[in-house]
Amino acid sequence: MQGEITVSDDVSLEGLQEELEDCKYDDEIANILSRGTKLREYAKGVENNVRQVELDAIQEYIKESDNLVLLHDQIRDCDNILSQMESLLSGFQAEIGSISSDIRSLQEKSMDMGLKLKNRKTAESKLSKFVEDIIVPPRMIDIIFDSEVNDEYLKTLEMLSKKLNFVEDDSMIKASKALKDVQPELERLRQKSVSKVFEFMVQKLYALRRPKTNIQILQQNVLLKYKYVILFLKEHGKDIYTEVRTAYIDTMNKVLSAHFRVYMQAMEKMQLDIASSTDLIGIETRSTGIFSRARETIKNRSSVFSLGERINILKEIDQPALIPHIAEANSQKYPYEVLFRSLHKLLIDTATSEYLFCDAFFGEDSIFYEIFAGPFAVIDEHFNTVLPNCYDAIGIMLMIRIVHQHQLIMFRRRIPCLDAYLDKVNISLWPRFKMIFDMHLNSLRYANLKSLWEDDVHPHYVMRRYAEFTASLVHLNVEYGDGQLDLNLERLRMAVEDLLSKLAKMFAKPKLQTIFLINNYDMTISILKEAGAEGGKMQLHFEDLLKNNIAIYVEELLLEHFSELIKFVKTRASEEMSSSTEKSSASDVELLVKDFAIRWRSAIELMHKDVITSFSNFLCGMEILKAALTQLLLYYTRLSESVKKIATGSVMNKDLVSISSILYEIKKYSRTF
Repeated sequence: MQGEITVSDDVSLEGLQEELEDCKYDDEIANILSRGTKLREYAKGVENNVRQVELDAIQEYIKESDNLVLLHDQIRDCDNILSQMESLLSGFQAEIGSISSDIRSLQEKSMDMGLKLKNRKTAESKLSKFVEDIIVPPRMIDIIFDSEVNDEYLKTLEMLSKKLNFVEDDSMIKASKALKDVQPELERLRQKSVSKVFEFMVQKLYALRRPKTNIQILQQNVLLKYKYVILFLKEHGKDIYTEVRTAYIDTMNKVLSAHFRVYMQAMEKMQLDIASSTDLIGIETRSTGIFSRARETIKNRSSVFSLGERINILKEIDQPALIPHIAEANSQKYPYEVLFRSLHKLLIDTATSEYLFCDAFFGEDSIFYEIFAGPFAVIDEHFNTVLPNCYDAIGIMLMIRIVHQHQLIMFRRRIPCLDAYLDKVNISLWPRFKMIFDMHLNSLRYANLKSLWEDDVHPHYVMRRYAEFTASLVHLNVEYGDGQLDLNLERLRMAVEDLLSKLAKMFAKPKLQTIFLINNYDMTISILKEAGAEGGKMQLHFEDLLKNNIAIYVEELLLEHFSELIKFVKTRASEEMSSSTEKSSASDVELLVKDFAIRWRSAIELMHKDVITSFSNFLCGMEILKAALTQLLLYYTRLSESVKKIATGSVMNKDLVSISSILYEIKKYSRTF
């Protein structure tokens, strides 16, 4: 049957189905099958084509045979050349391997030699340093034993100190044989140097005790040059250092104590006594006899209560201390606060210098407090003698402010050594001030009115004392704002007001009482104003009192000269007039108008004279007179209005004084007062 496939026995059809499946989607096979071509014929055609291609290739190869032979020869020649190069490179490779081995060997030897060299240098350096540190040069021995203490000696001491520290610090060095040979010599040098510098320092300290020695110059220019001596003794001669330290403390303690004692004795001769226990606000002036006070105290009596130029001491806070012999030569006397400032200026400058020197020279500031125990005791003794006999409250307040300023100076210098001392002084001053202040307060509370009263309406000396005293303390409290002081001043004000009221009541006439109060209030305000804007609240209080009393006085003055007019205005001018009283009212008003027209100018003149004689302060008197005349004008204006309301008032117009005339008179007195 055509198309039937015959299968021989030796042909395996295994896997045929899979191959057919794989060829199922092949485009070429699909194309053959679609044309209906038999596969055997197609395969035979392909085989013929392949044979033809093979024959063509053979012919092509035969044609190119000569070229191929030439190519073969060239390849053989190249192969020979490459074989020679391979042999040459193999030789090079062997030689390079040998050189690399040599280089590696040399590198190892170099590293070994470098390490040995480094170790030898390290050993040499350490050994050299050891020898240098432990050996004692002959020159060092000569300088330590034979030379004077100078700059070269100090450098030698530094070298010796390094050697001593070197042999003491390292335990390995202590075990070395070299140390056993050198140590006795080092110890001998240490003992000699310690002994020598001790004698040297003792001589320098003795120089501090010589009279008229400038201690600060000696410290800065001489002792500080040898501060290494102290450091050397601290490290290598502690017992000797303690002796030098003790000797310096003892020397400076005695020198400074004597210095301050002599200075304070000289200042005592320059002291100007300002106040005694009887110099109080409420004590009657005549109670202290002229012979009971020193001449200079009488001369400066006003300084007891008034600050005056004494305030300048706070502006001169950083001025140099007084030189006693110059002041004595000029026979000058000073209030104690001036001497106090001078003493403490000397103290803070001396303390600053000594504190800095002790820190730089000894390296410990505790020495300062041991040195100044003596000077502090001397100053305390002086202060404890002066303070119980001081009754100058303003002077003590000035001293309190001086202490505060000195504390600020020490703070700016960053020197804390006087903090405790200045606090102690401040603490001792405040109770004394409070005690004296209470004495002034009690002198007002328990004042003897009979001895204080004077039949005089002008300002009383007690009130002047009070005003000056208060203004002084207020001024000294401006920058400090001490609330306790303000409370005490308030207590003092209440006491003086009570005393002033009692003194005023001793005048028989109310008018005189009012004049007395006005004069005193006005004087107090004037003094408080002199202290500047600091018067503040207290000044306002007295201004209110003055205003109230001026109003009372104006009424009293007008009643004295125009009583009927004022009575009419106050009782009848404000009433609506009825027909039953119109006739009598008209007659009363007519009498008032005529009376005023006749004597108003003379009455104003009397008022003018009264004011001039009554008030000490012309400006205050002028204001009072202007107030009185203005009030009079107001009363008269109301009288004029009453006249207009009366039916027959036109008859009185000829007797009415014009308002312009009264105003002219007021202006005239305002200009001439």
